Amino acid sequence: MAQQTLSSPHLRGALTTARVMQLVLLATVPGIIALTWHFGIGTLLNLAWACSFAVALEAAMLRLRKRPIGFYLSDCSALVTAVLLAVALPPAAPWWLIAVGMLAAIVFAKHLYGGMGYNPFNPAMVGYVVLLISFPVQMTAWVPPRESGALLGAMEAIQRSLALAPQAQIDAVTMATPLDLLRQNSALLIEDLWQQNPQFGQWGGAGWEWVNLAFLAGGLFLLQRRIFTWHAPVAMLAALGLMAALFYDGGSSASGGSPLFHWLSGATMLGAFFIVTDPVTSAVSTRGKLIYGAAIGVLVYLIRHWGNYPDAVAFAVLLLNFAAPFIDYYTQPRVYGHGATRPAEREKS
Repeated sequence: MAQQTLSSPHLRGALTTARVMQLVLLATVPGIIALTWHFGIGTLLNLAWACSFAVALEAAMLRLRKRPIGFYLSDCSALVTAVLLAVALPPAAPWWLIAVGMLAAIVFAKHLYGGMGYNPFNPAMVGYVVLLISFPVQMTAWVPPRESGALLGAMEAIQRSLALAPQAQIDAVTMATPLDLLRQNSALLIEDLWQQNPQFGQWGGAGWEWVNLAFLAGGLFLLQRRIFTWHAPVAMLAALGLMAALFYDGGSSASGGSPLFHWLSGATMLGAFFIVTDPVTSAVSTRGKLIYGAAIGVLVYLIRHWGNYPDAVAFAVLLLNFAAPFIDYYTQPRVYGHGATRPAEREKS
């Protein structure tokens, strides 16, 4: 009997949305561990509240839209939004703050646009910006890192999360982030600023160095699994580093900070590998991803250095979400058999 020969190609099935989201959640684990170690259990409390609110709001909106609840909940997209917002918030943030953020992210930024795949803006970043603009005091109340010797205890974190701690107690256990300190003390020598504040580590913010390296490790894992390409994150980090190098004065003042400081402080690596790479709201062409990522890197530095907000990843991402269709329009690859590269030029021909 003749042996049956199967024709090529022999390809495996594409990753499902649920599998991609599960891998993204897995990749955030190193960063969550680093945040918990350096800033206490407040991050875990944020995650518990955010995931609970995300699932409840997602189910409610699916019911209102008459969509199958179990099918859409199983894709884990709501959990990804919850995790990204939770790790961006100050540890042990009040429960009501997280509820408002998830309401903005799930209801207004996602479902009112038609659900997953139709939202023009990153839902987690919409929730973050709504909170930052509406509740600046609570959003800048970061707890001190373990390296400062004043790590927030478990009971105090629970009281803050449940909004039971008085305002005086909250003020006593919070401090500005390293990025904020750098912006507010630009007239000081950077060595003096490092010596006077326990929030600074060897290269960047104390604790933040390891948090960013942990999210970098998670991002490299996703890159290795080909969840996204290298173009947008590398372009963002390169542009941010170039801007920091151009304006860095070698330490004669605290103005600006070195490229290494900007890479290892704030939400840089979280933004580069988990926010900028969102396939729904970012540019899709290869050249477009490079432009998209580089523009975000430039905006992050401009807002950090001259803006009113110390960390600028969310604002930069939302501005480029708005510009992504424009970037894609002018960076579409050439169609086979046509010399024109843009749709408008092809129409004329």
